[in-house]
Amino acid sequence: MSDNQAAADKRIALGDLPHWNLDDLYPGADSQAYRDDLERCKDEAQAFETQFKGKLAGLLASDPAGLGGAIAQYEAIQERMGRIMSFAGLSYFGDTSDVARAKVFGDAQERITAAGSHMLFFELELNRLEDSALDAAMQGEATLRHYRPWLQDIRKDKPHQLEDRIEELFHDKSVVGHAAWNRLFDETMAGLRFTVGGEEISIEPALNLLQEGDRAVREEAAREIGRVLKANERLFSLITNTLAKDKQISDRWRHFEDVAASRHLANRVEPEVVDALAQAVEAAFPRLSHRYYAMKARWLGLDRMQYWDRNAPLPRSAAHVYGWEEAKGLVLDAYGGFSPRMAEIASDFFDKRWIDAPVRPGKQPGAFSHPTVPAVHPYVLLNYLGKPRDVMTLAHELGHGVHQVLAAGQGPLMSQTPLTLAETASVFGEMLTFRHMLRRAGSPAERMAMLAQKVEDMINTVVRQIAFYLFERRIHTERYQGELTAVRIGDIWMEAQSASLGPAIELDDSYRSWWSYIPHFIHSPFYVYAYAFGDCMVNSLYAVYQDSESGFQERYFEMLKAGGAKHHSELLAPFGLDATDPSFWNKGLSMIEGLIDELEALDAAIEEDH
Repeated sequence: MSDNQAAADKRIALGDLPHWNLDDLYPGADSQAYRDDLERCKDEAQAFETQFKGKLAGLLASDPAGLGGAIAQYEAIQERMGRIMSFAGLSYFGDTSDVARAKVFGDAQERITAAGSHMLFFELELNRLEDSALDAAMQGEATLRHYRPWLQDIRKDKPHQLEDRIEELFHDKSVVGHAAWNRLFDETMAGLRFTVGGEEISIEPALNLLQEGDRAVREEAAREIGRVLKANERLFSLITNTLAKDKQISDRWRHFEDVAASRHLANRVEPEVVDALAQAVEAAFPRLSHRYYAMKARWLGLDRMQYWDRNAPLPRSAAHVYGWEEAKGLVLDAYGGFSPRMAEIASDFFDKRWIDAPVRPGKQPGAFSHPTVPAVHPYVLLNYLGKPRDVMTLAHELGHGVHQVLAAGQGPLMSQTPLTLAETASVFGEMLTFRHMLRRAGSPAERMAMLAQKVEDMINTVVRQIAFYLFERRIHTERYQGELTAVRIGDIWMEAQSASLGPAIELDDSYRSWWSYIPHFIHSPFYVYAYAFGDCMVNSLYAVYQDSESGFQERYFEMLKAGGAKHHSELLAPFGLDATDPSFWNKGLSMIEGLIDELEALDAAIEEDH
């Protein structure tokens, strides 16, 4: 069979994959609506600065309602800016190799950054208002009372804010600073090509080959990925060093004492909570990943697995390609079993073309759900190839989407959820879908394959992401002593991966450059622990759901509707959960351990039957 025929057969098996329709944002970059809004942002931002700069203290004293009106006006301008950047960004992510789209995205960044410089004063000036006077005004004035969660939230940033002109300089230079390096990374990664089996492919299909049943294919793909990343590691090392230094400078000016402190603040989570999470997961490496991979090596008939065997299917598992309609049905059925409302919201993503699913050259790798702005709706990007993990990814991103739709009622300033809580609905959606698929399993072997897949996903979400977090901490800490060579970065990577994966997996030199393809290290330093936070939290949350007689769905939707208006402690309290409790994280980890126990017992039963 020719490669073209194989590709055609795969397209037929997957079905008609949707492309998103961005018209709900703008009809196009050349549309009058888009051009008008770009101009309006600049004009409104300048007018807003003229009207309010230097006057907020006076408004608070004489006209609290006027101050509330200023916040509402600020919010409306921010929403228009967000709409523009959402459209430009989503268009660009659809094909980062398209020069025209790249120009639209770059121009939008410059225009919105310039307009935003006129808005910078507002939050800085709000944070200089007297606490007692603002508290009193929020008690009595309705609009200020509405914005109380946002006002209280931004005041947490007060100790780290700088003088207005310095903030303006940081803001204006971002477009030629970290944003430019982010774009260089994205365009370089999208342009990489890997030759596997005589076919030239981009990184997403290459990574997907690591889940193939044929070990020779996995090895060829892994070594080719390593070869190409190695060939580009000088550039990726430069990007990593530059961004780490950029962050270091910002942290020094803003008086952050720990390399991850700014992320903790942005996530509105206490450093002690993250430390407890990381320590609990690191201590669990032997009984989770080490134990599981030793079992898997035995199932594969190997003394030790190579790193390209980590995500290999089990020998007894039948290869199954999930067509798009099948995947859609599984996720919507799982969501509907929890709540018809949840399935109804998720259905809109399919019916109204809010999803872009096909793999294509130049498209952003990975997957995400972009909230855009509350006045519109989220959009989901996938690189769908029909693997079981792709079904889980669909469930994950739709969980984000449902969360973002429900939180939109909070408005632009309060709908954005901190990263630690942003993963709640996505991981919960995955769990619902997994449990639904597990109930449909037709044989013990199929059940075992699904359990193994789930354990691997949870290890990837919890163990792997904490290993990433520990790797990042070492990179950013050592960067204080000077630039890190590619060799040194590779050393740190190999040490962190070896510690987390355990002795059952062998890592050779072809794996040394694999740190370089992880986009979170570039776009959002220390983002990665949010996945482990969300997974462990959802494990505890799901246990409450299983034991709950009634009322869980209502409490769950109220939690999602809160967006960023409440702290994690307030959101978890109705479920009797407390992330500051040292035992909280071990409860979440015990669920993964329980699934490994179940796998071991099921394997023994199958062996006995044979």
